[in-house]
Amino acid sequence: LPAGVKLICERMREAGYFTANVRQLPADVGFKGAGKTDWNFQSPEKPFDSDQWDDLKSHQPFYAQLNFQETHRTFHAPPHADPAKVEIPPYYPDHEITRKDWAQYLDAATELDRKIGQVLALLKRDGLMENTIICFVGDNGAAHVRAKQFCYEEGLNVPFILSWPSGIPAPAGYQSGTVSDRLLMSIDLTATSLSFAGIAKPSGMQGQVFLGHAAEPARQYTFGARDRCDETVFRLRTVRDARYRYIRNFTPDRPFLQPNEYKQKQYPVWNLIQELAAQDKLTPEQAPLAAPTMPEEELYDLETDPHQVKNLVRSEEPEHRRALERLSGVLTA
Repeated sequence: LPAGVKLICERMREAGYFTANVRQLPADVGFKGAGKTDWNFQSPEKPFDSDQWDDLKSHQPFYAQLNFQETHRTFHAPPHADPAKVEIPPYYPDHEITRKDWAQYLDAATELDRKIGQVLALLKRDGLMENTIICFVGDNGAAHVRAKQFCYEEGLNVPFILSWPSGIPAPAGYQSGTVSDRLLMSIDLTATSLSFAGIAKPSGMQGQVFLGHAAEPARQYTFGARDRCDETVFRLRTVRDARYRYIRNFTPDRPFLQPNEYKQKQYPVWNLIQELAAQDKLTPEQAPLAAPTMPEEELYDLETDPHQVKNLVRSEEPEHRRALERLSGVLTA
């Protein structure tokens, strides 16, 4: 990493925190942490002090992360969701393969919820619940064809839940039991977590503190990108505000369904779309996924078109033209 750039666990350790990437939980819990890092850079020799849950009770204060893999393919959770009753987004074919795959994904999320419940029970059992800040966050969007690795809402909008403990005064801006419409980026969680620990935001850190006395003004825009994933190369850039998402494609000559070995093996709907396209059985909302090229620009009104199937780039509506000019300018500034 460049000089001066450190992992959050390093900064927490320097401030007196015990750090852990928990793999080993008490035997009666019945599962282990995934221990995932996937940093894609050379890590410190010992980024964490421990991988044992039981070490947290005797080392305080602590900064610990616990990773789960349930909603990562391949799904293998107990079945609960009825494929016949799931709601399929309009950009996927309503087919038995799609419904089965969607139901298995929901089952995986249900299993994840069960395990999170066990972790919360552990915190209570070990007397840690009243002084532990809990952040639940996903690392990418849904593991579906048009979601993860792409720049639509379903690819970039990730779950985030923050639970503040009763034993510590809540920071300014925190309201229990509410949903905030503030625009956040994942990097903001790093800056805010450091602030919770009394650590000033390092110079050059682009994340913004969003709660507490050091909170910064709310973002007007959030940004995203996609380049090479596995062996498949795209160059996509995106920006959104409270209402619109704009996507700029620098590789429009390439099809959405570029060859990708992982997707072809793990995403049954990936192959289904190609088969139905060959049979001319895709709806207008689904057909763009199988087209030989992609739009250079896309603009979506997330209030009226939450599934992003109506590209407004060529709309003559003044409001749409203004949104396009503003967001494209922000993205290329």
